[in-house]
Amino acid sequence: MGAIDTQAPVHERAVTTHEAREVDAPRRARLSLLYVGMFALLVVVALASLLTGVGDLSDARLAETYLALRATRFYAAFIAGAALAAGGVIVQGLFRNPLADPSILGTTGGASLGGKLSMLLYQVLASSSAVGFVAPEMFLPVGCVLGACAALGVLLAVQRAGDDVVMLLLTGFLLSSMFVSLGGFVTSLAMQRWELARAMMDFALGDVSGVGLQRVLLATPLVVVGLIAAYIWSPALDLMLSGEEEAAALGVDVRLVRTVCVLWTAILTAAAVSIGGHVGFVGLIVPHVLRPIVGVGHKQLFPASALLGGTFVAACDVLTRIVPTRAEMPLGVITGLIGAPLFLVLLLRARKVESHG
Repeated sequence: MGAIDTQAPVHERAVTTHEAREVDAPRRARLSLLYVGMFALLVVVALASLLTGVGDLSDARLAETYLALRATRFYAAFIAGAALAAGGVIVQGLFRNPLADPSILGTTGGASLGGKLSMLLYQVLASSSAVGFVAPEMFLPVGCVLGACAALGVLLAVQRAGDDVVMLLLTGFLLSSMFVSLGGFVTSLAMQRWELARAMMDFALGDVSGVGLQRVLLATPLVVVGLIAAYIWSPALDLMLSGEEEAAALGVDVRLVRTVCVLWTAILTAAAVSIGGHVGFVGLIVPHVLRPIVGVGHKQLFPASALLGGTFVAACDVLTRIVPTRAEMPLGVITGLIGAPLFLVLLLRARKVESHG
């Protein structure tokens, strides 16, 4: 009898594990199908990006150059979209609000302001020897990182002053408003030089058409490290979904998690803005679209959001080249025209499900 009693719990655990696997089987199949579909979509978008644009690929002398430029443009759009989508997952998990966006922390505005200031500074120093100590491609990424770090410094100071998440949100909102106003002031200063003003407008509206490979390669490590760090901190974010008090009771250092999340959101945002300027709605709609499919677990949500976010921005960049306008439509305009109605549809559908539930 003793042997039977000893083995009974093992058998029960085996049955329970088998049942759990049976329950997870449809979910794993759904995730596998989702990833197959997203990778197939990514391939289609990549081919469309390589084959679409100004220039005739039938010209053997220029075909290689055209393909290289378009490949860089595709890669830039994909990296920027992946960073923005991952930042959206972090912010939505941190604040337990699917309507949150990386811009809510003010880091997007800070990075945008830093980028504009770096453009203005480069023009001021262009006629002197001082600019020779820094490569031209470094000015914009460094400016975006410094601007995001400025916003991050204010947020961390507020974080040290207290544990009120509402105060953190209000600070981020105020920072965003202030940075937008300062960015407008910097743009007004650049109006005396048409080319500089045009570059700032393209940057503010979102654009990857003129991004060089060196700038993308400089921002790529920030995105990769940010994605890895976000994935590592996924279990802590999962516990934060139950509330900060319950997470703290389960052993989570809430203040540390909040600080780390704000830090990596700022890094991802700075990298994305340095590549593509201000591109909206990506961090908002991509996690919102995927959450009903992959669930709320961040280990599944992060990679899926990064892949879909990158593909979405790359697809929108293809649309900027084929929309019949006299000049290319800004990337941020396309993401807004698609993202805003899509997000409204998702909200109405969620409200309908809640009402019937």
